[in-house]
Amino acid sequence: MRIGAIADTHDNLPKIKKAVRFFNRKRVDFVLHAGDYIAPFAAACLFKGLSCDFCGVFGNNDGEREGLTRISQGKIKPGPLRMTLVGRGIVLVHDINSINPSTEDAQLIIFGHTHKPEIRHNDSSILVNPGECSGWLSRRSSVAVVDLNTLAPKIFYL
Repeated sequence: MRIGAIADTHDNLPKIKKAVRFFNRKRVDFVLHAGDYIAPFAAACLFKGLSCDFCGVFGNNDGEREGLTRISQGKIKPGPLRMTLVGRGIVLVHDINSINPSTEDAQLIIFGHTHKPEIRHNDSSILVNPGECSGWLSRRSSVAVVDLNTLAPKIFYL
């Protein structure tokens, strides 16, 4: 199973549409969003175009949480969100500093907030920040794809 990881879309509709096309071309099986959609219309642009299922967490800039919850049919939730996909424990959180990664019972932790793409390892987990899809701060739009069978993450620039 391959999952797409995305964060910090910040209402940039052209970049969101580009990410959707990318995930659909890569035929990912599930997409995880690590927060900061901003407005419900931006979340709708992302989720209505995907060819797979999704879930996400709120970020610190997501002020219209009720609208985001409604437009996502309850699939955007407060983080951290803990789940299991194909036997792999996954934690989805916006700000990595809101959890202690070394105490999480997860093989994969996906986070955002810093707008900087990053892949790092601790004793028990792989930590992946897909960077900022919006490209507002860095002028580079990025997402990640993780193969859950091999736990091999890769950052892609759009």
